[in-house]
Amino acid sequence: MKTLISCLLALICMSSVQAQIKGVVFGSNNAIKSKIYGAKVKLLGANRGVITSEEGTFEIILPKELPDTLVFSARGFAPDSIVVTKKDRFISLEVVLYSDQLLPEVVASYKKGTHTISRLKTLHVEEIGAGELRKAACCNLSESFETNASVDVNVTDAVSGAKKIQMMGLDGVYTQIQLENIPYLRGLESSYGLNSLPGTWINSMQITKGTGNVVNGYESMAGLINIEVKKPHNMNRVFVNAFGSAMGRAELNFDTGFKLNDKWSSAWFVHGSSHFVEMDFNKDKFRDMPNGTNVALMNRYHYQGKKMEGQFGLNVYQENKVGGQTDEMQNVGPKFYRVNVDSRHADIFAKTGFFMKKPHHSIGIVYNAKYQQTNAAFGDRKFVGEEKRGYINAIYDGILGNTDHKFKVGLSGVYSDIQQQMDSLNDDRVELVPGAFAEYSFVGMRLSSVLGARVDYHNLFGVQFSPRVHLKYTLTEYTDLRFTVGKGWRVPNYMIDNISLLANSKTWIAPDTVTPEISWNIGGSVMQEFKFLKRKGNITIDYYYTMFENQMLVDRDVSSSQIVFNRLDGRSFSNSFQAELAYTVSKTIDLRFAYKYLDVRATYNGKLQQQVLLPKHRGFFNFAYKTRNKRWEFDLTTSVYGSSRLPQVLLEDGTASTENRSEIYPIVNAQITYNYKKWEFYLGGENLGNYRQNNPIINAENPFENTFDATRVWAPIYGINGYLGVRFTLKKLEEK
Repeated sequence: MKTLISCLLALICMSSVQAQIKGVVFGSNNAIKSKIYGAKVKLLGANRGVITSEEGTFEIILPKELPDTLVFSARGFAPDSIVVTKKDRFISLEVVLYSDQLLPEVVASYKKGTHTISRLKTLHVEEIGAGELRKAACCNLSESFETNASVDVNVTDAVSGAKKIQMMGLDGVYTQIQLENIPYLRGLESSYGLNSLPGTWINSMQITKGTGNVVNGYESMAGLINIEVKKPHNMNRVFVNAFGSAMGRAELNFDTGFKLNDKWSSAWFVHGSSHFVEMDFNKDKFRDMPNGTNVALMNRYHYQGKKMEGQFGLNVYQENKVGGQTDEMQNVGPKFYRVNVDSRHADIFAKTGFFMKKPHHSIGIVYNAKYQQTNAAFGDRKFVGEEKRGYINAIYDGILGNTDHKFKVGLSGVYSDIQQQMDSLNDDRVELVPGAFAEYSFVGMRLSSVLGARVDYHNLFGVQFSPRVHLKYTLTEYTDLRFTVGKGWRVPNYMIDNISLLANSKTWIAPDTVTPEISWNIGGSVMQEFKFLKRKGNITIDYYYTMFENQMLVDRDVSSSQIVFNRLDGRSFSNSFQAELAYTVSKTIDLRFAYKYLDVRATYNGKLQQQVLLPKHRGFFNFAYKTRNKRWEFDLTTSVYGSSRLPQVLLEDGTASTENRSEIYPIVNAQITYNYKKWEFYLGGENLGNYRQNNPIINAENPFENTFDATRVWAPIYGINGYLGVRFTLKKLEEK
């Protein structure tokens, strides 16, 4: 009995002893090792610490919540840290700190992928670097997604050359596009703006699937694309790119960055392109691509002070397109079908950040003012539009206790004065949208989260509330799970959003009223890293479901002579599934495979139907090879598009078309690059399989009759396109 009582007392005493770690801290300088008096030993999570004694010893009590990070620091020595867990209770340590004056020679080699998915971010973010953009001609933003499986770029009609992006099977208007966190390609820019930004200006892009952060705005319904342009303080002194294609396109790009003084740096970007050769490969007497010119200029500045950082800039461009019937048809027949698109743009932007005395707290403000003018003519049909837009976003960024808990709060404002007229239809309006938002971020050992909500007041449609939740859980060292759910909304602009539909003879039936489109997006992804034959790879699988509460639908089937715009009466949703495999075969070879399934349906006239001109299935393959001396680069991209539903059209004899499905077709692009000192020479080809859609224009012989239609485009109009280019780079002096 006494033995039992003694054991119980011993157990009670042991349980009352708090877990602790003891140790000695040494300092090493020129191979001389000595104990450090006054070194700091701190637990970051528990926010407690001790000072070493004259003998360099310390004792620190561990918190109940483990693991935690134990940091050792002392003046004149480089700090160090270890992670302590429950297994490390009651242990003794011997810690050696090395002099911060020692600079040991280290040679490190690391190959950074040009296309990656960030494992550190809570949201599912694909990062596309400048190296990925160089794998293709990449002459403008619309061509920057050729080696990417998540974003599709489609030609909207067969006469204007306009392109639009798609994410998760939804039209590009549901994807929020930003230029360095400033709204971009909104309003009148949305239809023709993809050609306005040269690809050589872009430093990187981030593609976020699902609803984005509330800090970025309320319009992210299917995803968010943020574009980062080269920065003055870290770009090359001179970069020149000259390009020419077999289709008669020529382009010249120039940019330069330089320091003005210790605090200011500046950069200039100049772009000029022209399509000067008239092409008609399918012999339908219509130009396969419009002729025209594009001139763009950007000037930006960067300021770096002790208490403030700022970026300021000006961006202008002018584009003129001429398409339609070939010149030989000008004197044939009573009328000549001409397509003219003129776009003029000017905007100024500023981003200022103010550092506060309190660590990890700052204030950032983004400003933007834009003027856009877009005029278009499709035969006898004309569109005239003008927009003035202002934007401001002020963000207060801070932490709660430690850097594991962060928050952002702020105010935003949007002003838009848009005037547009198409034939006899008119849609002028002034929009004022002030908003407020708050976001909380938590980063733990395994779980991280971003919880946010914003409230916006629209002067025409009242209050809109947008909550969003993003979670990431690190299941293992190599496995990440992500989940997202959130609401997005936008005010539709039925004219400019569908301006390509002027390329037919159908009459537009305008909507009775315009109300905000509202969607809910829910989804997630699994990313698994692995090693096979001692080489790294990863598999990413994601699925997203988007449901619309309210949507403006474009009904192209209700009548063979009308296009009807009306509000959703029933269901509208998108199911998007994508699986992607990336594998590094060797130091010189990278492979990527992807498969995407899209089920996008909406209710038209009481019937739930698949969206038109949208393939359900898409396959993707990318091969990249770089020689060991990095002199030669070879890139090959193949995409296979499945069949899609076609809209109903009238044929030349006045009967409805019985062809209601498109064909399955492949697109093959390839490029070879040779690097020599400051020069890069590249040779490439697009659509190497020479696949073309037969008769993309219905009744091309009679463009002014009611059966004419150039909007039923589902595949390339022209065949093989070869191109040749050269790049010259003069790096910064300090990098020589």
